Order: sequence, then structure tokens, then C-alpha cells
Amino acid sequence: LQELYGTERFSQIFKTMTADNGPEFETLSQFEHLGTKVYFTHPYSSWERAQNERHNGLLRDFIPKGMSMERFSDEDVLNTADTLNQRPRRVLGYHTPSELFDAFLDEVYAIECVS
Repeated sequence: LQELYGTERFSQIFKTMTADNGPEFETLSQFEHLGTKVYFTHPYSSWERAQNERHNGLLRDFIPKGMSMERFSDEDVLNTADTLNQRPRRVLGYHTPSELFDAFLDEVYAIECVS
């Protein structure tokens, strides 16, 4: 992510990150030196990451609970993420996450061009 968005813009785009205490997130705190606040939730406290749990539920439309992720290629996982990010959400005023993220990035880059 840092390479994609650049060191100077990273904390503008990713103001906070929240993860559980799983080993896959052990290097997440490295982003704090870029100005991003990193939070780790308490074990067995799924309500601390409610939005994440909601998205896990959406993912279950494609990958049933109990099915190993190893059965899916990286391309399959990326296609699923793209599909979910193109799905309009009521909570987003029936916009898609992709639309809103693209609009947000346009604002971040526009501010830089004006400065």
C-alpha cells in the first residue's frame, strides 16, 4: 500500500487501521511512523470491528463458512473483492465503496495539486 499511495500521502488516505491480534497483522504497526493510527482489538470482541464483521458476512455469499480459502486463487479473491466493492450499500447512500473511495482519492490528489 505504501508503494501504491506514497509515503507522503499514506496517512491522508489511511488515517486509522484496526485489526485483531492475529499473526497476519503483526507488522501493521509499521504504518504508525507514516502518521496512521493503528488500533488492535481485544480477543473475542467482534463488536470492536463491526464493519469488518459485516463484510465477512458479505464474503460468505462467495465463500461459505468452513470452506478453505486455499481453494481459491489470488485472482478469485481479487475478483470477489472487486464484486463486493462494486455493490451499492444503503449505508453509503446507495453508492458503491469503489465510487466513494475514488472520489476521496480525487480530493486528496486535488488538494496536493492546489497546494
